[in-house]
Amino acid sequence: MTQCPICNSLSHRVFQKYTYWILECNQCKHRFCEFQPSEEHPKNVYNNQYFTGGEAGYSDYLAENNLLIAHGEHYGALMNKYTSPGKMLDIGSAAGFILKGFENKGWSGYGIEPNATMAEYGNNELGQHIEVGTLESFQIKEQFKLVSMVQVIAHFYDIRKALQIAAELTEPGGYWLIESWNKDSWMARLLGENWHEYSPPSVLHWFSPDTLKLLTAQYGFAEVVSYRPPKWINSEHAKTLLQYKLQDSRLGKFASGLVNIIPNKMAIPYPNYDLFVTLFRKS
Repeated sequence: MTQCPICNSLSHRVFQKYTYWILECNQCKHRFCEFQPSEEHPKNVYNNQYFTGGEAGYSDYLAENNLLIAHGEHYGALMNKYTSPGKMLDIGSAAGFILKGFENKGWSGYGIEPNATMAEYGNNELGQHIEVGTLESFQIKEQFKLVSMVQVIAHFYDIRKALQIAAELTEPGGYWLIESWNKDSWMARLLGENWHEYSPPSVLHWFSPDTLKLLTAQYGFAEVVSYRPPKWINSEHAKTLLQYKLQDSRLGKFASGLVNIIPNKMAIPYPNYDLFVTLFRKS
């Protein structure tokens, strides 16, 4: 049996999704994918199709620019309640919209993104410094006041190596801002195997607030605040995601008909019952 990447206890298979087994730790109940990705995994999975092809990715990531910038501004304002703006590292920056939101609140940004097309957009269109690569292979001789991981931690192909590097890159007293999906939420439990976040091999880990705290504590980080953040998404993104996730369910055809009623090019609030963000501080 496979060991849990959080507590090293043994795990067991729960169900199979898209030919991949979802495992659950016998001790801490963390869920993760029974899959050993290579260093090429991020480049192969988060390709241009991921940002434009719909399904488990985005129908048009660039069309969500204003929503994502506002999301970054929300987190920039949150950070400014606890510390003065400073230098930050944004992991999985994509086209840099969330990073731009932080910058609008006074932070100076530096990003990492495995998709070269997205990184090029952020550098050329937004004037940012986004390096093509992954956190697992990132090397730089400086530290940051904040490392942001918005919808990223579930995607690391080597989560232990990634967080060790993130810890080394965080200055004493610095922060990690982590947004992820809550596998223990009532929405996730209700939808079961059809929960939208069960999307391997893109998503490799499924956290709860408790398992995330257990993991980050091993790198010297303690929780400052945790809550369900507001989130808005593009209607086309919502429609393609729902249709993709429900296509094999008994309610698939009925749900697809309802989804098609939603107008295009519309910002809609995401019901954030299964979403959470936690701010951690390095001791």
